[in-house]
Amino acid sequence: MKTMPRLLLAAFLLLLAPAALGWAQLGHRLVGELAQRHLTPGARAEVARLLAGESDPTLGGVAAWADTLRDEDPPRFKATSKWHYVNTAPGADCIYDAARDCPDGNCVVGAIERQLAILGDRDQPAAARRDALKFVVHFVGDVHQPLHATNHTDGGGNGYQISLRTDLAPEAYARKHYADGVMGTNLHSVWDYYILGTAGFGADRKAVTPYADRLDTLPWPPMTEAGHSAPEAWAGESCRLVDARGLYPADTHKLDQAYLDEYRPLAEQRVRQAAYRLAQLLNETLGR
Repeated sequence: MKTMPRLLLAAFLLLLAPAALGWAQLGHRLVGELAQRHLTPGARAEVARLLAGESDPTLGGVAAWADTLRDEDPPRFKATSKWHYVNTAPGADCIYDAARDCPDGNCVVGAIERQLAILGDRDQPAAARRDALKFVVHFVGDVHQPLHATNHTDGGGNGYQISLRTDLAPEAYARKHYADGVMGTNLHSVWDYYILGTAGFGADRKAVTPYADRLDTLPWPPMTEAGHSAPEAWAGESCRLVDARGLYPADTHKLDQAYLDEYRPLAEQRVRQAAYRLAQLLNETLGR
């Protein structure tokens, strides 16, 4: 192992790590925190009622719940794992086809639509509506992470190996794979964790607040594509950004802080767009 080339080592370690799913805790907390600030009084009251009893009964506090199922409820996580992303066909210009790309509604677009319907049905049991709210918060965040809606064939960048030089220690599950300031990872994880993580803020609620404060000083609502108000459209935005903004590094699998700094404004923009749209959804669904 000591003489294994660094990229070969990265490929080996990639096989050991769990697949990344959406923004890491920081990104999801930011989406929830920002959305909560822009709820109407009626929607805010209904969110509080549904989340009563949660350890952190806020949108930010439950935003990463759908990912924590991986450890807390593996069978449920397995049953919902396809709900975190959507892949459109290569060469299809990021055009979503539900029958082709989301069979039986098992993709992030279908999951948002289905869980939003449960959330809005006040005849549903409170527990079902509570979980639907937590799913909606999470999946609206996921669909705005560009690598969660692509027409590439590498699992949203999970199969694109990266050797990342970074001072940011990885998440707990991956720390044993971090050596000499270099992380053997993949492009999806770079977007999931490192781009926002290296902004200098932590992921717990107290640390997220100043980051959200900074993002919330920017004009609201954030710039969005005209008329795009549905999950299908948000997925299309993400998909087009991947190639239009050159998210795949040209001719290299070695990245450092320069890449993270270059793309952080785009990641923050997607977080803000997700938060704005989440607040809109919840105001329309719960604000009556």
